[in-house]
Amino acid sequence: MVAGVSARPERKPADLLAGFAVLALLGGFLAYAVIDKGRPAESGYRLNATFAHIDGLAVGSDVRLAGITVGQVVDERVDPKTFAAGVTFTVRPDIKLPDDTAAIITSDSLLGGKYIALSPGGDDRMLRPGATIGETQGSISLEQLLSKFIFSVTDTLTQANQARAHAQQSGATDTTAAPAARPPAAPAPLDAPTSGREP
Repeated sequence: MVAGVSARPERKPADLLAGFAVLALLGGFLAYAVIDKGRPAESGYRLNATFAHIDGLAVGSDVRLAGITVGQVVDERVDPKTFAAGVTFTVRPDIKLPDDTAAIITSDSLLGGKYIALSPGGDDRMLRPGATIGETQGSISLEQLLSKFIFSVTDTLTQANQARAHAQQSGATDTTAAPAARPPAAPAPLDAPTSGREP
C-alpha cells in the first residue's frame, strides 16, 4: 500500500440496501403528498356550470359563497359542440342553493388565483345534486384587462395631442391673417396766430 493513502472502508451490502430503502420511502412520501395536494375534496354534492372562458381556473380551485370556501372544482372539460368550458364543482351538503344561483369566475387580486363565486338568487326551488347552473360569468384574462387599459390610455393621449395641435394651428393662422396695424395719423397743423390787424 502506498504511504499517505488511506484505504477506503468497504461498504456492506446491508448498508447500501438500507440507504436505497430510505430513498425509496422519501420518494414515495413526496409523490403521495404531491398527488394528494392536487386531488380535490369529494365531500358534498356536485353541480355543473358552463363558461365561455375559464382562464386561470384549475381543478382544485375554491368555490366560495360570501367569501367562505364551500367547495372545490373537481373537473374541467370542453363541450365538442359549443366549444364552451364545462366545470363540475362540489358544494357542502349543508348548503342549499336556490335554482337561480349565479356562478362567477373571479380572483382575489389582479395576479391572484381564480375561484368560483356563488351568488344565490331568490327562487324558492333549490338546485339538486348534478344540476347545471344557468347564470354564469366567465373569466377575464389579465391580457384582456391590460389591452383595454393600454388602448384607453393611448386613445386619450391621441385625442389630447390632436386637440393641442389644432389649437396651435388655429393660433398660427390667426396671427398670419391679422392685418398689420397702421401707425396713427399725424395731427393737423394749427393755424398761425394772427397779429390782430386785418389785412
